[in-house]
Amino acid sequence: MKSIIAVALVAASAPVSGEVISASSNGFEVRETVPLVVKPEVAFRAFANLPAWWSPEHTYGGKSQNLSFAAVPGGCFCERLAGGGGVEHMRVSYVDPGKRIVLTGALGPLLYEATSGVLDIQIKSTAGGSQMTLDYRAAGFFNGGADKIAPAVDQVLADQARRYRAYATARPRT
Repeated sequence: MKSIIAVALVAASAPVSGEVISASSNGFEVRETVPLVVKPEVAFRAFANLPAWWSPEHTYGGKSQNLSFAAVPGGCFCERLAGGGGVEHMRVSYVDPGKRIVLTGALGPLLYEATSGVLDIQIKSTAGGSQMTLDYRAAGFFNGGADKIAPAVDQVLADQARRYRAYATARPRT
């Protein structure tokens, strides 16, 4: 029992790790790894409640409460804008509840470039709870080069992963 508690404490205090996996002038891959002290099902439900943990600093309108996320194939990670406008950030392409969700689209300012991206979120069971791995791969035309913006994208996604981790671990564990 003490070893389970020790593993849970280490997982709770372990930082989110992120890295640029690869980058070239026309594409990049970044990865964020998030240790969690909750079961995979709980971690998945927390991820699906994206508007509750997504930073308002990384929205077009400055308000996370204007985000919506439907964790079903064809579902939208969307944002309502003032005056009746809106943004489709990404579209859900694949869902395996409690395990994996894949979204396609261009995040943030990549929307204005001729790029396409895949956000692959996998949640796996661990001895202390679960681990979420977020891979974002984007390719296409990047004005100035994808290798130049990959570190900034990694930093933004690492911030989102930290917010997600705080939200997910504050949820009931059942």
